[in-house]
Amino acid sequence: MEQQLMHPEEKLRNLGIELAPVRTAVGNYVSHVRVGNLIFTSGQGVDQYHGKLGRELDIETGYKASRQSMLNLLAVLKHELGDLAKVKRIVKILGFVNCTEDFKDQPKVMNGASDLLVEVFGDKGKHARSAVGMAQLPNNTAIEIEMIVEVEDE
Repeated sequence: MEQQLMHPEEKLRNLGIELAPVRTAVGNYVSHVRVGNLIFTSGQGVDQYHGKLGRELDIETGYKASRQSMLNLLAVLKHELGDLAKVKRIVKILGFVNCTEDFKDQPKVMNGASDLLVEVFGDKGKHARSAVGMAQLPNNTAIEIEMIVEVEDE
């Protein structure tokens, strides 16, 4: 219970994490769209991890990549909300894993993102999830994740 009472940004600080600025869109789209009290994010890849899971990258590296992708998404939420405490619930995340056709551990890779959400938001961070393998992702990024988040009414 105490985990849920701590401010999400304090949890990030305790983990030694500082959110980076929101990454610039590379096309004619926005980082997120808010509809009522739901935020739908665009997919966020990573700048640090490139290659295919099952070839150049192993599961542990994929886990780190999905964690970094989620940090990029949290930066989007922080930019929109000003305060991560306004997150009411993480509804769903969808993870696209750049992998070989015989790679079958997409869920293990996506655990990096899911574990981070629960570390930061406690029970509010528990979510529905899909993890799928892709033949290729933009710039050969290891992973791309998008999410749907319920936020407090303004």
